[in-house]
Amino acid sequence: MEVGDEHRKRKMRILCLHGFRTSGSFLKKQLSKWNPSIFAHFDLDFPDGLFPAGGKSEIEGIFPPPYFEWFQFNKEFTEYTNLEECISHLCEYITSKGPFNGLLGFSQGATLSALLIGYQAQGKVLKDHPPIKFLISISGSKFRTPEICEVAYKEPIKAKSVHFIGEKDWLKLPSEDLAAAFQDPIIIRHPQGHTVPRLDEGATEQLIKCTKELLVQNYMQNGQTKIEQRNPKETSYEAAKEEEIMKTEEVVEQE
Repeated sequence: MEVGDEHRKRKMRILCLHGFRTSGSFLKKQLSKWNPSIFAHFDLDFPDGLFPAGGKSEIEGIFPPPYFEWFQFNKEFTEYTNLEECISHLCEYITSKGPFNGLLGFSQGATLSALLIGYQAQGKVLKDHPPIKFLISISGSKFRTPEICEVAYKEPIKAKSVHFIGEKDWLKLPSEDLAAAFQDPIIIRHPQGHTVPRLDEGATEQLIKCTKELLVQNYMQNGQTKIEQRNPKETSYEAAKEEEIMKTEEVVEQE
C-alpha cells in the first residue's frame, strides 16, 4: 500500500463546535481563512448545536440562517439550562460518529469542548471512547459552578491544548483562566476581539508545528502497535521502529 493511501485511511479526526447562535457551517467558514496546510492531514466534522437559536444572532445579515445554540445560560454565566442534555447529546454523537482524536471550539463550543475533555479525564463521560488527545480553544472559558469545577478542572488536564486569546476579546481573562486548567498549555495571542482570528505568519507556523507534532505522535503510536505485532524473527525492534519513523516523516511532509 502506498504511504499516501495508508495516510488517508488513518487521518486524525477533529470535532469542531461552533459558537453561540451560529452554526457548524459558519465555523467552517471562519476557519477557512486559516492556511489550509494547518489541517491538511485531518478530517474536520462541523455539527450544528442541539437547540435552535432562542434569540437574535450576531451574525444575522453576515451569514445565512439557521442558527443554533448548545445550551442556555444567565448573564453571569453561573446558571445553565439544558446543559446536561447537551452533554449527553455530544457524548452520543462522539461515540456514534467517532472516534475523534481532538476537539476544536469557538466561544461556547470551546467552553464545551474543554468541559468534555476534563470530564472524560475524571471518568465522568465517554468511558468507552479513546482518550481525547487535544483541544484547540478559540475564546473559550471555564464553567463557573462549583459542582462542575470540582470535577472537570479538579486536576490539570493532560490533553495537549492550544488556546487563542484575543487582546480585545471580552473573554480574554476567562480564556486565560481556561488555559491555566491545562497542563503545559500553548497560548497564541492575537490583537483582535471575540472572533476566530486571521493568523499572521508566526501564529500559522506555531499551529502547523503543533498539528505536525500531533500527527507524528499518532503515527508513532500506530507504528508501535505494528512493531509489537511483528514476528521478532523478521526484523529487529529498532529496525522496525526506524522504518515507522521514516514513514511518519514522509507522510507529514506531504502536502
